[in-house]
Amino acid sequence: MRPWRLPLERIIVLGIVLVVAGCQTTPSTLPVAEPRPAAECRWTIGDGAIQPLVRAAVEALEADGFLIRHTDLALGLVSAERTRILPAYGDRHDRWDSRGMFGGIGIGGGRGGVSSGVMIGFGGVGSLTRDATQLERVSLLAGDGEVRVSRDIQVIDWRGELAEARSASTAEFCRGLRDAIEAGGAS
Repeated sequence: MRPWRLPLERIIVLGIVLVVAGCQTTPSTLPVAEPRPAAECRWTIGDGAIQPLVRAAVEALEADGFLIRHTDLALGLVSAERTRILPAYGDRHDRWDSRGMFGGIGIGGGRGGVSSGVMIGFGGVGSLTRDATQLERVSLLAGDGEVRVSRDIQVIDWRGELAEARSASTAEFCRGLRDAIEAGGAS
């Protein structure tokens, strides 16, 4: 056997490593929010106005039903979220939701053959056990003479899986938040 020859097992392993390594590439661009945030989600502020603005933002968000998750006065950061139940959201592509005019009762719906209990459905309306949760998150950053607001909405279906996700930094929301902040936090 010549010293430069590799055994077949090593050649196979080396080939697999090269194939897997060749599949990994870095993206040419970073992800961008779609749709892009509205122009109203960015406005200028005067110097030294960050701490009162952050406090007013916290008051405005809490008055609008948000739970404040994090604040940092030094950074001018506020993170908040709120949730709400979406009754009868269901899985729009799931055949179990189309039970006919009078609904139905069935057992099943679990994963891997595991039953998840009795499911009661009402035709066209969805079912009592398939409510989804909407999670709305807002971040406000005040610094360098400007305020930037970002908002996203996620819908988590009844199975706990992400059903929808979108950027929701709309002109209407940001204009309302700005007005509430400038009014001193009262909305």
